[in-house]
Amino acid sequence: MNPVVLRNVAKHYRLDAVDVPALADIDLEIHPERFTVLSGPSGSGKTTLLNLIGCIDRPDQGDITVDGQAVLTLRDDALSDFRARRIGFVFQNFNLLPVLNAYENVEYPLLLAGSGYSAKQRRERVLGLLDAVGLADKARNRPGQLSGGQRQRVAIARALATEPMLVLADEPTANLDSHTGAAIIALMRKMQRELKVSFVFSSHDPQVLAEADDVVSIRDGRITGIRRMEVAA
Repeated sequence: MNPVVLRNVAKHYRLDAVDVPALADIDLEIHPERFTVLSGPSGSGKTTLLNLIGCIDRPDQGDITVDGQAVLTLRDDALSDFRARRIGFVFQNFNLLPVLNAYENVEYPLLLAGSGYSAKQRRERVLGLLDAVGLADKARNRPGQLSGGQRQRVAIARALATEPMLVLADEPTANLDSHTGAAIIALMRKMQRELKVSFVFSSHDPQVLAEADDVVSIRDGRITGIRRMEVAA
């Protein structure tokens, strides 16, 4: 089963008295356990599409299925719960809570989602993820005590905390230098393969595109092409 399916999706925004089309006629299937990139120039609609996939926004028309769930049938509270349990997010500005240390930032979605983990299980999960992203020794550091690359590593660990089937990343290398950005992409690629999670990015970074299994090209709110790499037998 494909983790994400969109059919005839469209989205408009209202700017004063003007109706601004953001997406139109979007038909897309995200294949499982793949590294998919939504690529296009600024204003092309890729972030809007990512927000629809992530159940952050709703389309004006069309149908969206995520992990077998027709998400548009869910009320807001049920949709929030579904999003918290099944989708992880990585943002270009990290979006870590500054008053919490690295350990607490990674633990937070587990507490928020009511994951059913015991305190011991949460601790093992959080420390395991921090170790996996190379930050076991920074567990007690707050975001202000970490570099940009380290903050993004914490954000990756946080995105994976609830064992989601899908991780979305909005321009995850935009605020990083090229060397750090390459290291972050390599880490996400490694985590995606090891945990068998589907990753979807919005990006026009050549380093991200080079690592992609699938590239969905978007311009003026429409999909202009899809390039899929063959899966090795």
